[in-house]
Amino acid sequence: MKVCVPTLGDRGLLENVSPHFGRAPTFTIVDMDTDDVRVIPNISEHMGGAGKPPEHLAEAGVETMLCSGLGPRAVNMFEEYGIEVYVGAEGTVQDTLEKWKNNQLAMATDENACKMHRHH
Repeated sequence: MKVCVPTLGDRGLLENVSPHFGRAPTFTIVDMDTDDVRVIPNISEHMGGAGKPPEHLAEAGVETMLCSGLGPRAVNMFEEYGIEVYVGAEGTVQDTLEKWKNNQLAMATDENACKMHRHH
């Protein structure tokens, strides 16, 4: 299973979680079966590229997304791609993976999506 965390740089498991999912400079993808760690740049339209982050992450085989928070549109987009999203990530990628494994992150829903991200 491939798990992804929006990150601030390319230090792998030691990198800090980005507080802003869509504008995260990088995404750190961890294969939980092989412990392989891959860091990919955020090439979405938020960063001057094309497409939305869920599209790129689905193409990379991501099945679960762990982030600090995100808006309801992003939650819905991940659902369309069959990617589960959990919120409450903080600290490093390693910290976040431990919290996720210990069921300390909440499944993202429209109710707990960031209100500041609601665009009308």
